[in-house]
Amino acid sequence: MKQTTRRTRRTTPGNEQRATRRLGVAALAALTLAGVNSPALAAGYGTPTIAFSASYLSGAVGGVGDPVVDVTVGQSGADASALVVSATASSRASVAGTGDVTVTGAGAVRQLAVTARGRGYTNLTVKVGGLGGKSATKTLSYAASAAVANPADARYLVGACDSSAAVDVGGGYTVVADDESNVLRLYDRSRSAAPLKTWDFSSQLGVSKEVDIEGATRIGDTVYWTGSLGNNKDGEYKAPRNTVFTTTLSGSGASTQLAYGRSYKKLRDDLVAWDKGNGNRYGFAAGTAEGEAPKQIDGFNVEGLEFAPGSTSTAYLGFRAPLAPAVPGGKALVVPVTNFDRVLSTGAKATFGAGIELDLGGLAIRDMRRNAANQYLILAGSWAADDNSDPYALYQWDGVAGHAPVKRADLPTTDPGGWEAIVEVPDLSVAGARVQLITDSGSADLYGDGAEAKDLTHAEWKKARAAWFTLN
Repeated sequence: MKQTTRRTRRTTPGNEQRATRRLGVAALAALTLAGVNSPALAAGYGTPTIAFSASYLSGAVGGVGDPVVDVTVGQSGADASALVVSATASSRASVAGTGDVTVTGAGAVRQLAVTARGRGYTNLTVKVGGLGGKSATKTLSYAASAAVANPADARYLVGACDSSAAVDVGGGYTVVADDESNVLRLYDRSRSAAPLKTWDFSSQLGVSKEVDIEGATRIGDTVYWTGSLGNNKDGEYKAPRNTVFTTTLSGSGASTQLAYGRSYKKLRDDLVAWDKGNGNRYGFAAGTAEGEAPKQIDGFNVEGLEFAPGSTSTAYLGFRAPLAPAVPGGKALVVPVTNFDRVLSTGAKATFGAGIELDLGGLAIRDMRRNAANQYLILAGSWAADDNSDPYALYQWDGVAGHAPVKRADLPTTDPGGWEAIVEVPDLSVAGARVQLITDSGSADLYGDGAEAKDLTHAEWKKARAAWFTLN
């Protein structure tokens, strides 16, 4: 019979050390697999915390660079980098589902973005998963507006929807006025986002109601702002609307600061008196009478403000109403204020030059802006429409009375909001010049529920659209 020989491994100090190391690694792996979910270790971790920089967020179907929310997370006993943030539920996935939520970053503050699928509202449940098997959730309320034409050229100025005038402050930033409040907001023109800064000079102006800011222009570090000067929509005289004022600008771009300057509150009265002295040519007295709504073909409403070519003293007031004459197909009216600088700096009574009547194809002035080369762009629209129901166009002009403006572009009216403001005028002699315009979206139904944007409860859901156009 064959004898079986059993080999016996000889034990050496080196073998003992290697065996000990293998046992240590295995034990550590077992402990890791058991993990921090073991009751003893889990007790050492607190409940995770989660907070949003805003509880409401808006976006647009097909939007480029939509706003984001900062998500701040933490857990006692754990490093923030070990926490996991994700969306776990959506109340309406047709608007945005969990797979449409992207979270970036790895520290205590993450950035959450949503890609909209459809128009409407949804509540997104956002979860932070911590150590010890512990977690916490928070709800983000999200609203998505419909897709617009050329979405790559669109940006959304969040926080207000009734944008009415804008002034470029350099570095890709603009200060935007709103005709439903007296708040001025600083925006990055390249992003869809909330304002970086805001200013409200109501107390310095001595008003508690809106000035109805409709026009603005800049000379050096002085920014001039004008109210509409007209009655309210019910035909009632409201004194704050008869206000023009200045702000002093310091810094530029994201570092822009505004300080209150001076105001004048009799420009409407001066205009009416001037027109009466000229035989009531433009019907200003009738247009400002009690009971007369401002946005009529023979009403009284200022929406454009810009200085005359090469001047720092004569300013042009561009009228939305009346037309001249006040009949369909009438011309747009510009009235020069020949001492506008002194009106604001000293309170001098306004003096006027002869009215300038421009053929804009029956449209009125919604904004006007010049560049350093004295090239003007006029944003022309209906005297009546506050939305996109009537035509809009851009006209180029040289600012000289008797010289005819030339149409440069018809503006699209398929998307919500009425075109209301020109940010700045490019060199209009360059082929392919691009200009950025801003809408007043206050009367728009952005989210498909029948609510006008100006009536939305949350500022984060109010927004005006800015869009770039190439001039032909």
